[in-house]
Amino acid sequence: MSTMTYNVRVFDIMPENTAIVHFTEQLYALAKNRKLKIESHSNRKGVYIEHIICLKNLLKPKEIGISKSLAHELKVSDGEEVSVEILSYTPADSYTFIRKRMDGVTLTKKEIDAIIDDIVNTRMSDIEMTSLILTLYFKEFDISEITDLARSIAEHGEIIDFGDNIVFDKHSIGGVPGNKVSLLIVPIIAAAGLLIPKTSSRAITSPSGTADTMEAIGCQVSFTADEIKKITKKTKGMIVWGGSLNLAPADDILISKVEYPLKINPRSMMMASILAKKIAMNVNYLVLDIPTGKGTKMASQEEAAVFARDFKEIARRLGIRAESGITYGGTPVGHAIGPALEAREAIEALLHPASAPKSLTVKSCRLAGILLEISGKALEGQGYNMAKEILYSGKAAQKFAEIVREQHGPETLDPNSIELGQYTAEIMAPSEGWIVEIDNKAITEVARAAGAPYDKGAGVYFIKKIDSVNAGEPIIRIYSNSESRLDAALALYQQLQPITMESMLLNRI
Repeated sequence: MSTMTYNVRVFDIMPENTAIVHFTEQLYALAKNRKLKIESHSNRKGVYIEHIICLKNLLKPKEIGISKSLAHELKVSDGEEVSVEILSYTPADSYTFIRKRMDGVTLTKKEIDAIIDDIVNTRMSDIEMTSLILTLYFKEFDISEITDLARSIAEHGEIIDFGDNIVFDKHSIGGVPGNKVSLLIVPIIAAAGLLIPKTSSRAITSPSGTADTMEAIGCQVSFTADEIKKITKKTKGMIVWGGSLNLAPADDILISKVEYPLKINPRSMMMASILAKKIAMNVNYLVLDIPTGKGTKMASQEEAAVFARDFKEIARRLGIRAESGITYGGTPVGHAIGPALEAREAIEALLHPASAPKSLTVKSCRLAGILLEISGKALEGQGYNMAKEILYSGKAAQKFAEIVREQHGPETLDPNSIELGQYTAEIMAPSEGWIVEIDNKAITEVARAAGAPYDKGAGVYFIKKIDSVNAGEPIIRIYSNSESRLDAALALYQQLQPITMESMLLNRI
């Protein structure tokens, strides 16, 4: 069939690789069980579409509807012309390599490059990408394959060059709610004179990503590569959203289309994903936070140690010196969970570290201390003390205020100016006793039910954490900007019971 011309209409639709056509068009019948190639007339950029639906009243004949993300990728807007071609539905060429890996055969760098190239150029279907992730889940890549995978993912996106500057970074594998330590670590490291342009994520399954927390303060988090280089030349540090930079786009595609819907993150892919984005930022020194304990991605210290050793070796092969901090992850970090609540707590910790939760300040200084030691700024064993001195002297708060201003945030750091959800409810202790356990996954679900992270003011605040309580004493407060969401969060709390209490008297016989 010949190529046809259509006018674009842009819609907020899911899944992203869906096209909408007018019900009179023959395109729907012709393209069933096939693929469409849509190509921009202005820049010849093409994308591949797997799903087509027809509607009667939404479009005119010779109009085709596509998602906002596809329009962005094609660099087209409403009314612009595109070419539409029907293709026979055949697997991507590189799918043969995925099949090869299913049989346990080690892949070469060239074969991995072909897979990543097909993903980035939308030649691979969702089900083919799913087969890749499931292959990684059941047949993990070896260290050489992970190294090649990380390098390939990085090479298929933008790489930011900071010139002769040595670049430092911190990353967490996630899994612990309230883990706002980057907001302390970045200014500590920057105040020590080291360059730390941290790219962060938005929340996927957590109540808040670091980028969400920065936005709650009032900061801009989307910048171009040139803007990041210009600002960090002045401040030494930034906390930005990596999604606006086209860093490691294959990783973003796999997360959104496969890993997030299936709620799986294979160990091999996790390592490759982290390191690809560090290569893209030209990172030289990295500290990796590996939270460990019940409800985290690493159930035991032994499992975390194996991961840390493999990660360190892969990073070395990629030219990055990495050290890991295996941290306690059995309970949330600090007392606040949710973008605005975490932003408040982080700023309070910077301004008044002596009265801040130790789980936040000590963890931040321990991880920052590792970076200070491997940089040579601090002697071995002295990094923690140096980081603590920078925090307690107010230098970190001063540096963070500078970073916030440069990211178009408020002129002064005032935690009370950050708006919280207008509706609140408190959970009371059912009896006198001791809080002995907090279920991270359950408390995360409660915070998300309240509206976090999309409602920046929503979340959960622990009035009491691992502590003794009296009967009827408030232990947590839930925030939301929606009464119905608050009710849903309360109902979910009662269902999940994320806090376990023990009485001092265990039994009487």
